[in-house]
Amino acid sequence: MSPLFSTPLLRARAGSNQSADMSAQSKLRRCLLVGDITYASLMNPYYQWVSEFERLLRKGKSLRSLTIFHPRQTLSPDAPKVLLFSPHPDDECITGALPLRLLHEAKWNVINVGVTLGSKRARRPARRRELQNACAALGFGLVVAGLEHISVESREGDRARWQAAVTVIAGLLAEHQPRVILLPHEYDWNCTHIGVHFLVMDALETLPAKFGCYVVETEFWGQMAEPNLLVESSVDVVAALVGALTCHIGEIRRNPYHVRLPAWMADNVRRGAEVIGGQGGAAPEFAFATIYRVRMWSRRRLVDVLKRGRFLSHRENAGKLFKPK
Repeated sequence: MSPLFSTPLLRARAGSNQSADMSAQSKLRRCLLVGDITYASLMNPYYQWVSEFERLLRKGKSLRSLTIFHPRQTLSPDAPKVLLFSPHPDDECITGALPLRLLHEAKWNVINVGVTLGSKRARRPARRRELQNACAALGFGLVVAGLEHISVESREGDRARWQAAVTVIAGLLAEHQPRVILLPHEYDWNCTHIGVHFLVMDALETLPAKFGCYVVETEFWGQMAEPNLLVESSVDVVAALVGALTCHIGEIRRNPYHVRLPAWMADNVRRGAEVIGGQGGAAPEFAFATIYRVRMWSRRRLVDVLKRGRFLSHRENAGKLFKPK
């Protein structure tokens, strides 16, 4: 228990001892003068708010993982497709806010591409099952590419393996003809995230010049220098992402990062307000959001499509952001 809850002041406030109350008040005044954080926090109106936040984090760790999944909704055969290139099982949940909104608001066919199943061979069968469950929870389709050694080092030092991986990704792009693809940006810190960025970009360059799609870059481990889209998530969307993330049981067992996803998405609002909206600009009234960068792949090159940073409210249909090519 925190020392705050055993102080004479709190016992005095409960009315147990008037003399203790006088003593505690004197001690409080002295502690405030010397900066004692324990007693000073009693006078801070945000103490209870922060304490409640800590309690919710602890409670989140004790909640069970999702085990019941609804059948995937029926989509139109000609619904636009979204390919989400996830470096690892779990990235579909972390950066999946925009795809999830496109699925529910625009009724688009979202397909997660599991580029790798992680670096630990012994865990791969379990991670495949966890990934299947997470995609089922979100309503995403799933293609498991299951590639290995996807990194800049492999791209530069093992050209045969890299080219084979590029061929796999190019085949998926040609087969599905997506309107939107999502992939990590080139400075996303994690070596596999960066590798997936270059893998997909290399694959795009092999396709005919007439191939085009929206390219949406994501971030998690490393921040983008010039993002241009802040996508709000409702409580329903955030809860769906957190719930799906609990399907990755082996990962959250070693690090219960699912309970911190809402905090990360809340902090995205702080950062996105100025990095996307402009320095000194007013912050949007979002509780949760995800940061992206949107461009168009056209005639074998990336083309800017937004004249300025864009805030996408949860009240808007996300599909309107991506007009047909």
